[in-house]
Amino acid sequence: MAGLLACWLLLLALTPVRPLAMPDEGRYAEISRWMLHSGDWLVPRLNGLPFFHKPPLLHWLQALAMAVLGVHPWVARLVPVLAAGLMLGGLLLAGQRLLGPAVARRAGWMLALSPAFLLGGQYINHDMLVASWIATAIWCFALAFDASDRPHAGWARAGFAACALGLLTKGLIGVVLPGMVLFFWLTATRRWRQVPRLPWFSGVALFLAIAAPWFVLAGQHYPRLWAYLFGFQQFTRFTSSGFNNQQPWWYYLAGLALLLCPWPLWLRWARPEASAEPRRARDAALLCWIWLVAITLFFSIPRSKLIGYILPVLPPLALLAALGWERAMAHRPHAGRGFAALALLPLGVSLAVTFGYQRWEGHKLSGDMARTLACRVAPEDTVYVLGGFPYDLPFVAQTTRPLVVLQDWAHQRQSGADNWRQELLDAGDFEPARAAELLRTPDVLVAAARQPRRWLLAPRQPADDDERPPPGWHAVADSTRWTLWRSDAAGAEGAPAARLPGCRDEGLARPAPASK
Repeated sequence: MAGLLACWLLLLALTPVRPLAMPDEGRYAEISRWMLHSGDWLVPRLNGLPFFHKPPLLHWLQALAMAVLGVHPWVARLVPVLAAGLMLGGLLLAGQRLLGPAVARRAGWMLALSPAFLLGGQYINHDMLVASWIATAIWCFALAFDASDRPHAGWARAGFAACALGLLTKGLIGVVLPGMVLFFWLTATRRWRQVPRLPWFSGVALFLAIAAPWFVLAGQHYPRLWAYLFGFQQFTRFTSSGFNNQQPWWYYLAGLALLLCPWPLWLRWARPEASAEPRRARDAALLCWIWLVAITLFFSIPRSKLIGYILPVLPPLALLAALGWERAMAHRPHAGRGFAALALLPLGVSLAVTFGYQRWEGHKLSGDMARTLACRVAPEDTVYVLGGFPYDLPFVAQTTRPLVVLQDWAHQRQSGADNWRQELLDAGDFEPARAAELLRTPDVLVAAARQPRRWLLAPRQPADDDERPPPGWHAVADSTRWTLWRSDAAGAEGAPAARLPGCRDEGLARPAPASK
């Protein structure tokens, strides 16, 4: 167990290595920072506008971590790191009870040294957190039913609580996926007679006490919330084909092979054996197979697919792969050395991706400009952004006011394209008056050039004339992706008396060429 703890500590040690990834990490880290800065713990906000793609549990936890440890990317990553630890701990506990300590330990090593754990476990979004709650719920109910003819009340209540936390993390899948897996497993193992003996009254009461308050309070403030969150963001995205990230049906099969490489190769030896094993082991293997197949098929139905969606099947996949290894390899000479050699492959891939991210994806990031902007801009200044939206910049600069985003919003509303512009438009529909202040058209730059303390971020390499500032703006700094401009009136203001909290390394961005 000490070795597996060391793997989790390695995951923790990797959290400061790379900058925020775009767009997810920039988006979700900033929503949590803004929740802490604004003091509004009810409404997750993106650029000051209500963001109801997901419920708020991730942001509550991340904001609490930042309140204690400060605003840093590694602090925002603590929540997925802890969630990955919960997933690993649940796998070890349940695997030891159901399939024995040898299989559980090997499964733990397979998971803890995988890209799924070392990369997915430090990635800031909802996927690892909800995957851990889903896995916890399934294990808790499985252990409750395994106890005796009368389910263990404590494990069952823990399962209800995990479902509530899953619902509060990412919506209906926190309840639907555990329920689906357990439905098929109870049917296959003929355990339905145990279901009426669950502690339904106390379990449902616990579920509602955890999950219901936010949905009720937020729904009172925003009557469209439930229809948007459950209807559009979950049901419509699941059933429709007009969203981004469309992938073929086999996408998650290939993804799982890479996420837990090379261990899925041993699945062929993990079939339940009716005569060779006690019922507990057979039922446990069957649970893992149902869990793996049902959730993989569930997420393969929509055309829009993201690799993080499939994280809930990592625990059963690791247990089945470990069971297959024990049957096929454990008795062979030098099996331990072979296992260690194979484990170095995914470990090496994970470290290479973590340390190489800045080199491969640095052109998408805005951290260099964020630190320069933080040292030039006063907290009360207005910052416009043209030709994109730098998700990571508000977090790194620790801005105290939302950016004013300049786009042809009428055209975007007509097109309905699934992109960052639509994301902001959807958020603005919940507070139209606030959106009218923050979502503007580029023509406002003419008047803004004559106003003091006005700043503009525009692409360093504009795609067309619409992304170039009008006369009256002067370039003051360049970075990899952005150029910072100041208005004519801003030039007479001098250095700000107060700077943004993110000002630590002034001058990281280059001075802009005089020709601009």
